[in-house]
Amino acid sequence: MRHHNKNRKFGRDKNGRKALLNSLALNLIVRGKIKTTEQKAKELRPFIEGLVTRAKSNTMTNKRLVASTLFGRKSETKKLFETIAPKYINQNGGYTRVLKLGVRKSDSAKMAIIEFV
Repeated sequence: MRHHNKNRKFGRDKNGRKALLNSLALNLIVRGKIKTTEQKAKELRPFIEGLVTRAKSNTMTNKRLVASTLFGRKSETKKLFETIAPKYINQNGGYTRVLKLGVRKSDSAKMAIIEFV
């Protein structure tokens, strides 16, 4: 039984999952919306919303925490703090939306688009 095992493994070890989520988060910050599988989008949503919530309070501690989470990528961290987070300053959560698409033709994986609201 899988009691209390709520995170998805994606056939990867811990470091692989962390790298996958960071890569998806960086692409979402840069592009504004990305197309991925539905499971990856659902797993990315709380991850990216936690980063946006931290970025809403523009302190040095939060900048360092977000930058360390994003592997020290300065341009993406700057965009998150200066462009994305100020749009949601009066909103408590719900910064992203997941739109479900059909299945992928090659392997019938459920696809989705995740984007900032």
